[in-house]
Amino acid sequence: MLIDLQSVFWEDGPYSESDRRAAQAAILMEIDAAKAAGTPVIAIRQEWSIPSTKLIARLAMKGQAVAGTPGTGLAAPFADIADHSIIKRVQDAFETGELDQVLNSLDVGRLRLVGLDFNYCVLKTALAARNRGYEVTVVGPGTLAAASTEKAQALLAEKGVIVV
Repeated sequence: MLIDLQSVFWEDGPYSESDRRAAQAAILMEIDAAKAAGTPVIAIRQEWSIPSTKLIARLAMKGQAVAGTPGTGLAAPFADIADHSIIKRVQDAFETGELDQVLNSLDVGRLRLVGLDFNYCVLKTALAARNRGYEVTVVGPGTLAAASTEKAQALLAEKGVIVV
């Protein structure tokens, strides 16, 4: 699963060019491995569309990723790669139920997560997946974070999420 690899976050986020290059290489390796194994690639895109979250995004996030604004599409390195694309309205990609339906239809039991931000959307989605019984692996080199991930990694380990 590719989480929030949208141009507004990828290109304009707080991540250094060198960190983005390293993460991009790891993400593309994950995608290549998934495609070679016949495993579906699912892109999750953030679009703040609930009135309260739109307001928060406008106030605290410079209006980034508000539904209908520029930059909500996948960043160029990841465009047109995913087999499925799902829009999420909050940090947890399972919130609307659409991801549950897609995973059920594909008979998926294991998830590998890459994307951003490790401390927010990757973390919330990984925990929600574990709560649903999925085996979850977060590919550390394929994630970015604006702050230390130490606490998030400890919480994931406590909940049985593997971080490689």
